[in-house]
Amino acid sequence: MNIKNILINFIIVSLIFLADRISKVYILKIAELESTVDIYITQYLNLYLIWNKGIAFGLFSYNESFFYNVITCIITIITVVILVMIIKNEGFKKYSLLLILGGSLGNLFDRIYYSAVPDFIDLHINNFHWFIFNFADIFITVGVICLILDEIIINSKKV
Repeated sequence: MNIKNILINFIIVSLIFLADRISKVYILKIAELESTVDIYITQYLNLYLIWNKGIAFGLFSYNESFFYNVITCIITIITVVILVMIIKNEGFKKYSLLLILGGSLGNLFDRIYYSAVPDFIDLHINNFHWFIFNFADIFITVGVICLILDEIIINSKKV
């Protein structure tokens, strides 16, 4: 991997991290001024702040600090593994992993700095609400979907 590729990778991850940070700081500023965030955007989208101590979409949320710290350590290890995978891959797969890394670093920062991740995007249809999430979760999810598509479409053609 040459310096140009490293710089491009760094810029992609930094832009994802920055987009996530800006969105979270904006929402947290609203919460600070209004004491709550419950904003109606459309009939399908609200901004509603919750603090997530689990992993993506609030899964595995625990109030005990031991479990929180274990999950944070596991997420840190996975983030390092993704970084190694980025170094070993190229093309579409590498860019998919960069999306995941940027999102992972955004949420990992929050876990360390706030001891929880602010989630605020509430998609719903009538009374059915999806998990509340943030921009980092979107990048992680899109990256994972891209990896799945890479395996199904691109790698199946190699066989």
